[in-house]
Amino acid sequence: MRINRYVAQAGISSRRGADRLIDEGRITINGQVAVTGAQVQEGDVVAFDGVAISLPREDDRVYIAFNKPVGITCTSDRRRKDNIISYINYPKRIFTVGRLDRDSRGLILLTDDGDLAYRLTRTEYGHEKEYRVTVDKSITPSFIESIQKGVPILDTVTMPCRAWQTGDKEFGIILTQGLNRQIRRMCEHFRYSVTDLVRTRIMHIALGSQPVGIWRELTPKETEELLRLSRIKR
Repeated sequence: MRINRYVAQAGISSRRGADRLIDEGRITINGQVAVTGAQVQEGDVVAFDGVAISLPREDDRVYIAFNKPVGITCTSDRRRKDNIISYINYPKRIFTVGRLDRDSRGLILLTDDGDLAYRLTRTEYGHEKEYRVTVDKSITPSFIESIQKGVPILDTVTMPCRAWQTGDKEFGIILTQGLNRQIRRMCEHFRYSVTDLVRTRIMHIALGSQPVGIWRELTPKETEELLRLSRIKR
């Protein structure tokens, strides 16, 4: 198993986060600093910051749905006063699946399953994320039509998406990609400013009436469907 996948599966971070830890020299294999692409063999001792880590049993995996408040940052860096990990204070090491920016709120998943996090954040898997967006001025039909076709931001053009107006200054949108501050940048391109952004659904998991600032573990049925849609066999 490649070292970045091992670290992710051990619940330390996502695969991307594992790559950063490896680059920083914080991961070792049998006492030697690991390098990108290294393989972990049976019997090897892998450590993170000098502490040995191991793979959890599959039935011990953690899957959490959290209604993130505005002002909480989606980072595992506990040095950040507003970090999401300290806010939730779960007894096991977990990390976020993707991000919601600090000024946004709503549904975000957390887990210790690196394979799942990897698949849910890859655009090619086409997993839907639904949002409710409020802007600073009246929405026009041409705006809704335009954002569905693709918007030039961050030296690329966003993928086609679904959007619909729900109020004078409010609309819903479903994305299958996750560029940095994507919805805010899409709106800014058409001279709209986002005043409120709420993620209401990730795939089949809906925020519903879950209170702000409260987390819950996914039900067995939700977890089973999440793994199935992510094409993970357990």
